[in-house]
Amino acid sequence: MRNPRNVAILIFDDVEVLDFSGPYEVFNVASESTDPPPFYVYTVGISDQPVLARGRFVVSPRYSLSDCPQANILIIPGGYGTRPLINHEGLLHWIQDQASRVELLLSVCTGALLLAKAGLLKDCAATTHHSAFDHLAKLSPSTAIVRDKRFVQSSEVIFTSGGISAGIDLALFVVKKLAGSEVHASVVEEMEYNWSSK
Repeated sequence: MRNPRNVAILIFDDVEVLDFSGPYEVFNVASESTDPPPFYVYTVGISDQPVLARGRFVVSPRYSLSDCPQANILIIPGGYGTRPLINHEGLLHWIQDQASRVELLLSVCTGALLLAKAGLLKDCAATTHHSAFDHLAKLSPSTAIVRDKRFVQSSEVIFTSGGISAGIDLALFVVKKLAGSEVHASVVEEMEYNWSSK
């Protein structure tokens, strides 16, 4: 019996709420609908302090960067909070280190800006929120910006998704890839979500 894959979702001040809560819901529903559960999903803060997400939504991270379990899947969401974090050397080094350890590294929305600043999107395709295409291109000039897909595979390990709700589509894709079509179908049915794989 395989242990559940650890799914770590980074959260930070001014994170876009659906960017992290949408994928959280997908992986959590997948685990609740399957025995044994295929995933263990949790939030990770830069510190252990509560996060003030978009709209003053307060969230307490389950772990911090210093004490979180090693992830199999790491999700980097977006939001306006990514702008100051592109200068957070400690976080960027952590993301770089995790990229060599995880099975999959996913970005949602402007989370791709953090991957770009960490040097992880060089010479590959990527997408982000439509309002941040130019910003992504400036941070990583060699990246081919994909403007017409919900999510794209950027490397063997990295997937990037478009804005906000597109993170749900990417998370459902990963559930189907790793847990199978039956689990995927049960999650889509439970969430009553019109899933797109494009």
